[in-house]
Amino acid sequence: MNANHSFELIPASRFSIDELTDIYNQTRVDYMIPMPMNAARLAEYIQSYDVDLENSFVAAEGNVMRGVAMLGSRKDRTWITRLGVIPTTRRGGVGEALCRRLLEQSEKMGVGFSMLEVIKNNAPAHQLFLKLGFYEVGELLILRRSPSRQTQQLHMPVVADARRLERYETLDLIGYNRGTQPWTNQSESMANADSVFGMRLTLPDGSTGWIAYQREKFTLTHFIYKTEVGDPAEMAYAFLSHLHHQYPRLDTHIENIQANDPHLPGFYKMGYVESFRRIEMWRGDPPNSLHT
Repeated sequence: MNANHSFELIPASRFSIDELTDIYNQTRVDYMIPMPMNAARLAEYIQSYDVDLENSFVAAEGNVMRGVAMLGSRKDRTWITRLGVIPTTRRGGVGEALCRRLLEQSEKMGVGFSMLEVIKNNAPAHQLFLKLGFYEVGELLILRRSPSRQTQQLHMPVVADARRLERYETLDLIGYNRGTQPWTNQSESMANADSVFGMRLTLPDGSTGWIAYQREKFTLTHFIYKTEVGDPAEMAYAFLSHLHHQYPRLDTHIENIQANDPHLPGFYKMGYVESFRRIEMWRGDPPNSLHT
């Protein structure tokens, strides 16, 4: 039992996925961007993002769950995610206690670098993370594109030599040094995902680039891409034109694209719109070994 509070922090591994889903959804009912989950989606999230339930925690007062916070763990870094406190319990120290416990667990694992993202304009959470020693790195965009007959007609594929990449080829490409990426876009996240595909394009002027993506039942998601030669905006428009010609009926939802990404004009030209923004924050210095 916490000496200063009436709640106890219990490892999330002691709860079922259904129970964790329930408390998570309760904490998000009035959020700016609620993002509710069902049990299957949360289980997939835990697996895809290497969430360590033994080092994640639920705040409980008696038999009542008050909040939850999860910790992703990979070599040399951890990630705070799914933090939430039910509305009637906020401002009572639950969120701060959960975060401090996750940071303590990171230190026990010998990890001195932690990452997180907070929705822009969520001032209480932002101030908490600053208090805990996190600093701002940049802004991340969440983009959407809905399929429509009009966009299909306007965006025919750009003339290019397009080659489909097998899963092993795709995972090999995204494993190269791409700097310190948000957790969702790291190569391990894609390697953990199902239905991973890729495409390499060469344009008539010699420009080259590639895109990796995940195809879900109704959605394209988790884009990772690179322009090797040429203009990034033109290259982005080219590979997106081929991708959406191949999957004209699928919705598209991609997240954590850097706000200063030079590919963005190509996304906007293809009909993508910004849903919201996150602020990327780090605590500690990224280790030299972190390249993915």
